[in-house]
Amino acid sequence: MPSSLKINPPVFFGSILIVVLFSSIGVLFPDRAGEIFGQIQSSILKSFGWLYLLAVGIFLAAAIIFSMGRFGRLKLGPDDSVPDFRFSSWVAMLFAAGMGIGIMFYAVSEPITHFMAPPTAEPRSVAAVREAMAVTFFHWGIHAWAIYAVVGLSLAYFGYRYNLPLTIRSGLYPLLKDRIHGPIGHAVDIFAVVSTIFGLATSMGLGVLQINAGLNYLLGVPATPLVQLALMAFVTFCATASALSGVEKGVRLLSETNMVVAIALMLFVIVVGPSSMIFRDFVQNIGLYLDTMVLRTFNIFAYGPPKPWIEDWTLFYWAWWIAWAPFVGMFIARISRGRTVQEFVVAVLFVPAGFTFFWMTVFGNTAIFIDTTVANGALSAAVAKDMSMGLYHFLEYLPFTPITCAVAIFLVAISFISSADSGALVVDAIASGGDTDTPALQRLFWCLLIAVVATVLLLAGGLDALQSATITSALPFTLVTLALVWALFVGMKADLAQREAQSAQPVVPPAQPASGLTWQRRLALILHAPSQKEVEAFILREVRPALEQVAGELTRRGRPAEVREENGAVALHAPAEGMRDFTYGVTLTAHRLPAFSAHEAAKPENRYEARTHFSNGARDYDVMAMTRDQIIADVLAQFECYLLLVQSPQTQLVAGAPEHVLAV
Repeated sequence: MPSSLKINPPVFFGSILIVVLFSSIGVLFPDRAGEIFGQIQSSILKSFGWLYLLAVGIFLAAAIIFSMGRFGRLKLGPDDSVPDFRFSSWVAMLFAAGMGIGIMFYAVSEPITHFMAPPTAEPRSVAAVREAMAVTFFHWGIHAWAIYAVVGLSLAYFGYRYNLPLTIRSGLYPLLKDRIHGPIGHAVDIFAVVSTIFGLATSMGLGVLQINAGLNYLLGVPATPLVQLALMAFVTFCATASALSGVEKGVRLLSETNMVVAIALMLFVIVVGPSSMIFRDFVQNIGLYLDTMVLRTFNIFAYGPPKPWIEDWTLFYWAWWIAWAPFVGMFIARISRGRTVQEFVVAVLFVPAGFTFFWMTVFGNTAIFIDTTVANGALSAAVAKDMSMGLYHFLEYLPFTPITCAVAIFLVAISFISSADSGALVVDAIASGGDTDTPALQRLFWCLLIAVVATVLLLAGGLDALQSATITSALPFTLVTLALVWALFVGMKADLAQREAQSAQPVVPPAQPASGLTWQRRLALILHAPSQKEVEAFILREVRPALEQVAGELTRRGRPAEVREENGAVALHAPAEGMRDFTYGVTLTAHRLPAFSAHEAAKPENRYEARTHFSNGARDYDVMAMTRDQIIADVLAQFECYLLLVQSPQTQLVAGAPEHVLAV
């Protein structure tokens, strides 16, 4: 294994082993793969379908609760942190990475299918139209995004506020504590990686089918396994190139492009379609969705004969969204540092879902209108024959068909690439133990593995095999996600208790400069921005010895303490039984300096600082102007505040709160 690779071996190799074992069914038993996958899917849904339904209801309730009151005011990061991306870019990235391929594949096909075969209404009736749109909204609404929200919120909260590694296991720290670094933590991350790979493989399989169908419709390219293999290879190459460019460049550019093209296509359908009817139906659809949401959340058709519909649609969707949750949750966590919990939950729940609702109305209601008028049933017949062709047959009945079909193919491809490159970045982060600065070779490997899995399943059993893999991999991660919700509640409650204790106790002010020369040192720092090497030398020369002195004295007085160092950060860590640990850390941070000319803007410079880091989310500050003695005084002041807080009645109520650890 090359020394340059950054992996967590148990997670890396354990995930690959499980993926290979499951995928080998399609390789070893190509003739029976479809039957085997179907039996696996049927067995899981019959035994655990109720669990998927109940869990998603819990996720939605938890997300709403976390966004309210004092919970909602907590930040995903230190109290003074600011968002990394502007709001429009943030929304575009979380939307495009979440459901780009799906809404293209199902925008026409799902409403038409439910219109022809609704779960309870008379087929092709007015009641069927209502039910078709209400069910479509239900499957693509806030329930799906609630799953992503609780996973992403857990990761962002513990990753940026508690300074734990950005992996799924970190979200379980309040429950597992140090055991997250052992076999249980490895198993949790393995479940996350496997679930993500199969969830992405399903989406990539749908994307290949729809691109192939579009090329067949537009150019006569045959819909064959060989063509699908070539398409998978081409799009994977594009996804790899995007993933290697990093999230700030490739993923953001593709996400914004995807959003712009999608909106353009939607506006075209509104302009040339039944515009007034679309807006009228949208209002009605919102009402139908809200009116039936609670019943549908818990309706598994328990009374009466079994309904295959619930397994084929709702339960598959819930399993698909849960399988995607590590991917989308990790991705939106990475781009959401600095947001408040309320801002995060409200945006993740309602912004993408609101756009998706309108999208489904524009394409779904227009498709039903066309099918019941000019198409005279031909559109629904085409969808029944091949769902991947639904969008292209729909565009047949609108002007400029060749152009709009080409745009649709391009949009599917962009969505495909956006999901694949985002997924590779996320899987790589989980398998490397939370490290986001990994070699390009690792991201290339995950891109290729996801594509190979999608190809094997697609060729072995088609859409059924992809669905079976998704449902199977989602089952263990459902239990993990339920645990994440509880751990998040425990962690947030502990932080709020600490805030209450801090407001109720007299706070010791930070240590004041002890030297009359400090103002001169501060002036020197203002006029001369320290370089990275100067800050690293300061941490090594002044900060570490200061922390070691305090740790030694604490240990001598019966309070064991140690100094930990990693990646340019150093921290004093004093464990405490039955209460939060004390941590005082100093980290090398970079801030971009202002530019006052075009030349400076073209070559931006950074200002480097040695900033404190507290794992309870307290405000940090630069200590570059402090001497060693002043750093010691500052540590003692923070330790005195800590003792006042942990001994207060409010904090003692949450004595089982998660211990704070250093993670850089």
